[in-house]
Amino acid sequence: MLARSPHDVGIHAIDTYFPANCVKQSDLERFDNVGTGKYTKGLEQEAMAFVDDQEDIYSLALTAVSNLMEKYDIPWDAIGRLEVGTETVLDKSKAVKTVLMDLFEQKGKNNNIEGVDTINACYGGTNALLNAVNWLESSAWDGRYALVVCGDIAVYSPGNARPTGGVGMVAMLIGRNAPIAFEGSIRASHMEHAYDFYKPNLDSEYPVVDGKLSVTCYYRALDNCYRLFRQRFEQAHGRPFTTIKDADFALYHSPYTKLVRRSFARTIYGDYLANPDSECFTAVPKEVRSLSVEASYTDKTLQTTFDNLTEEDYKTMVEPSLLLPKQLGNSYTGSLYTGLQSLIDNQGSDLAGKRLLMFSYGSGLAATMFSLVVGSDSKTKQVLQDLRAKSQLEQRLQKRNVCTPEQFTAALALREGMHSAPYTPQGKLPVASGAFKLKDVSKDVRRTYSRNE
Repeated sequence: MLARSPHDVGIHAIDTYFPANCVKQSDLERFDNVGTGKYTKGLEQEAMAFVDDQEDIYSLALTAVSNLMEKYDIPWDAIGRLEVGTETVLDKSKAVKTVLMDLFEQKGKNNNIEGVDTINACYGGTNALLNAVNWLESSAWDGRYALVVCGDIAVYSPGNARPTGGVGMVAMLIGRNAPIAFEGSIRASHMEHAYDFYKPNLDSEYPVVDGKLSVTCYYRALDNCYRLFRQRFEQAHGRPFTTIKDADFALYHSPYTKLVRRSFARTIYGDYLANPDSECFTAVPKEVRSLSVEASYTDKTLQTTFDNLTEEDYKTMVEPSLLLPKQLGNSYTGSLYTGLQSLIDNQGSDLAGKRLLMFSYGSGLAATMFSLVVGSDSKTKQVLQDLRAKSQLEQRLQKRNVCTPEQFTAALALREGMHSAPYTPQGKLPVASGAFKLKDVSKDVRRTYSRNE
């Protein structure tokens, strides 16, 4: 039987908001004149969500929270902590959480809610989640639920990184006696100082990216988190952990899907390093064993060997979590949790009784690996079915407005002008039914929103 956290703290409900507009990666390949397959095969991405100047991080969060609360009929006064993880910043002082308080005050007369924002690249959503879990397990817990909101508008200046953008916002209801619970204290983190991705220009949404360094940092964080996670697991269970034998699914932060594929292979490489003489690694060339850590990041023999070795397990353990990451692109802080939403949608009640290995990474850098375990009782199976039914991912994805690369480029150009005040949105792209949108920005830079009923 899987060991769950004290009080079974974890996820009761989850919902992902994504905008009504997307661009196909195959169309971007032709538009950018990069050759067929550069984005679709090279990045393993299918489409990218985007917004023009009618939506911003505040409107995305308002929409995600409203959708979750309404879909699951959650009383607005049942929330005692609200944590937001995002790196899309509109104000250097005012938290996104404060904007969300309008909803709780108007609909539930609830102003007694702890928590603010967490910012550290793509890791903010996980830190927000861990804060909520810690509160629910502590003496400070007041009997109510926590709400975690995480997501971003990921945009890049023209160039190689632009196809790795995306948009998505995830809201999660966190509480005790949850169907999807943390596995005790079995988690491991790796933190260090790096300039692999950062946003020093406060007048622009575009980051500074060192792509090669960012991949190296990601792998280094993954290696160290997995090594420590294995140690924690063995201390708790009295036996070694290996991904193939002990996890049912593996989910990773997904800037683009090809990195997820390589990360799964590298996780199994970690098992190889721990036990290279295992019979499951007899096909691994002996020269791989002697590689230095730095050399292993780019060694083609290692890469090809473990890609081939993990191909079938990747299809069953990782691909079920990739629907939204492939269709939305990178949602930064929400990326790992769009994967979780995708997995629930793919598996439904079949997810009952499973262990999920989760890896979260944020540049700069911060990373954590943890595990979630899903209950196996009939009540949990019904909850999983309800989560699947209410997400309606396939239906919503099919209804999106598929835009041209020219429309996508024009939308990003509009967003470049959003830093002035007063400002009235100029965009004409469709906004999803029920989504909040920006009405205007006043001369003193105060924003007002309306809901697209």
